[in-house]
Amino acid sequence: MRDKIKLVSTANTGHFYTTTKNKKTTPNKLSFMKYDPVVRKHVEYKEYKIK
Repeated sequence: MRDKIKLVSTANTGHFYTTTKNKKTTPNKLSFMKYDPVVRKHVEYKEYKIK
């Protein structure tokens, strides 16, 4: 089953993306380099639970 997750910017801007992931195939936490429009740069986004 695919679970919803939130990718939060490490630039402390409060910006986030939402996506899904399959826990069976990717048990580790995800991290991506994505564009943060608040600081207008690519920064690392890390996985957090959706509350």
